[in-house]
Amino acid sequence: MRNRIKDLRLVYDLTQDELAEKLEVSRQTIISLEKGRYNPSLILAYKISRVFMCRIEDVFIFEEGNENG
Repeated sequence: MRNRIKDLRLVYDLTQDELAEKLEVSRQTIISLEKGRYNPSLILAYKISRVFMCRIEDVFIFEEGNENG
């Protein structure tokens, strides 16, 4: 699953540290999310969408045939 976290973070002028603090996660989690190495829990996806004031579907792009599992 692709995401637009880095793009949105830059639009909102947030550092990785600032976003991590708002989401109550580590900076390493933000790095992993931005690189697509980690898919967040539904709760974290919801928190991310709230920080960026948009829908979960506006942050995460589901690509059929690319599911892990």
